[in-house]
Amino acid sequence: MLNLHNAEFIRSAVKQSDFPDDNLPQIVFAGKSNVGKSSTINKLLGRKNFARVGNQPGKTVHINFFEIDKKAYFVDLPGYGYAKVSKSERDRWGKLIDTYFSSGLITLGIQIVDMRHKPTKDDQTMARWFLSTEMPFIVIANKLDKLRRKSEREENIKVIRETLLLPDDVPVIAFSAEKGDGKEEVLEIIQKAAEMQEA
Repeated sequence: MLNLHNAEFIRSAVKQSDFPDDNLPQIVFAGKSNVGKSSTINKLLGRKNFARVGNQPGKTVHINFFEIDKKAYFVDLPGYGYAKVSKSERDRWGKLIDTYFSSGLITLGIQIVDMRHKPTKDDQTMARWFLSTEMPFIVIANKLDKLRRKSEREENIKVIRETLLLPDDVPVIAFSAEKGDGKEEVLEIIQKAAEMQEA
């Protein structure tokens, strides 16, 4: 079992040689700049400000590696789809992420989308990237607490699944980084993925 309280920031990667390559499982988090990625990581770890939560979207400009219990990494990818970033910076992110995705280091992909809205073109591109690795992959539909009606929640989950062209074996988990809904379900998947790689 991973002790999630034993977590530390290891490094920010700007090139391939910065990626840890020590056979530890790598759990990768991706999402749009304002989707609550850092808040989701913080909620899963039970920490307030572990992954930085910025008032300004687009703060994560490198691939950040956090070591969890010396047994796995949480990998925080740069937030995508932030308009105010220059094209050259976006291209640099794209190349860096592309290199990481083709490195064969990913154990589990976690994409975070906003449950209130239909996934964007950038969300669709990211889902395709994860699916192309053929590694286990889940989608967290964040901001569950902002939708009151159950019927609306169910309909939005259906739209997310259809828009991202997700196979049946990819779970879409309704989640609230605010309240903690869905946390246990996500942690169970993370634990299983880490244990399978160790085995």
